[in-house]
Amino acid sequence: MSESNLKNISAADGRYQNKLGGLPDWLSEYGLIKQRVNVEVTWLLCLAGNPDIAEVRPLSADEAAYLRSVVDNFSTADAEEVKRTEATTNHDVKAVEYFVKSKLDAHGDLAELREWVHFGCTSEDINNTAYGLMLQGAVHEELIPLCQSLIDTIQELAEENADLPMLSRTHGQTASPTTLGKEMKNVAARLHRQLQQLKRCEFLGKFNGAVGNFNAHYTAYPELDWQGFSQAFIDELGLTYNPWTTQIEPHDYMAELFHVLMRFNQILLDFDRDIWSYISINYFSQKKVEGETGSSTMPHKINPIDFENSEGNLGIANALLDHLAQKLAVSRWQRDLSDSTALRNIGSALAHCAIAYQATLKGMSRLEVNATAISADINSAWEVLAEAVQTIMRKHGMAEPYEQLKAATRGRPMDEAIYREILTALDLPQEALAELKDLRPEQYIGLAPTLARLSMDR
Repeated sequence: MSESNLKNISAADGRYQNKLGGLPDWLSEYGLIKQRVNVEVTWLLCLAGNPDIAEVRPLSADEAAYLRSVVDNFSTADAEEVKRTEATTNHDVKAVEYFVKSKLDAHGDLAELREWVHFGCTSEDINNTAYGLMLQGAVHEELIPLCQSLIDTIQELAEENADLPMLSRTHGQTASPTTLGKEMKNVAARLHRQLQQLKRCEFLGKFNGAVGNFNAHYTAYPELDWQGFSQAFIDELGLTYNPWTTQIEPHDYMAELFHVLMRFNQILLDFDRDIWSYISINYFSQKKVEGETGSSTMPHKINPIDFENSEGNLGIANALLDHLAQKLAVSRWQRDLSDSTALRNIGSALAHCAIAYQATLKGMSRLEVNATAISADINSAWEVLAEAVQTIMRKHGMAEPYEQLKAATRGRPMDEAIYREILTALDLPQEALAELKDLRPEQYIGLAPTLARLSMDR
């Protein structure tokens, strides 16, 4: 870590910075400034391309390419220049406007268009679209691939162990058997469902002036179809047009997005805790990494630290996402500024998501299934067949089957000998006895293997 990393207050930007991938390019101050420049430049290009705005001359191909290069080649040095201007303006969006104007001045012929930069715009026209682009890029380029990797990894574990019988534990007690693969498939399917909803999330944008009514636009060009033009511009950016806003786009889509992520995270947290517990009862072992230390005092330990790390980061992510979802959907009258500082923490929330996802993936890469321990556990719990016995008794019309089995088995560990003894004592019909006498706990798995292999895309 560099000295600057070591002095960062945020764990995401400090200790975990190497886990962030491309998120800083999207969600940092640099990312925000770049997308603001992108919006300002794209708006100017659209104004120049509209024949109904005669005062803005059409641009040549070279001029248009030059303007696009301002965005495509945007650098940290450019962002620093904007921040220096902001130190004077004390207004971040105005500093971006001046930066774009300086690029027009540098081209010479384009200088005549400098006052068309930010034409008809309020700062929130630039901000809401910039944040929409930042979120869209971060989610689709960074988070969704990580989510898919998690699902694929868990799905692979499900398929490989679809037939491996495993003792269930409901309320922490022995329960009807399942297979390891089926339990992994349950999680993969839950995560898959949330991921499909995440992929369908819309990223909204508005571009309609100070209070959402095109007041200034209509005054300047009353004959122009401003709603259609605004929608075409939002479409050009790749966002979904919202015609009904105040000064701000109301952020409802952000709340929807954050709630999907929260559900995905909560399912993954549930998985982390289950795997942690399975490791503790030796259903999984963890691969040893040479040179790694598990405990500062107990040399033998290999702790499930990756799943614990994921759990902690998921908790932080969801706390932030929950606050953002609640806060951002509320604004006094036509707007207040309390959303501004909240929006700047979106990067932290998504960063902790990414850190958690990678921690779980790392933990999964170190897991080894202990089939011997799993089989020994299930074969020591013959009491789980009590459910099967009383169900067959019902089938054959025997009186009070549940009550008889409850009296014979409740709270009583059973082995094969006791199971045979109970079958004999129940005076079962020969047909019923034939159905039960050869049944073993590892065979009592129902359709678990089939369900483990069932496609999630149905």
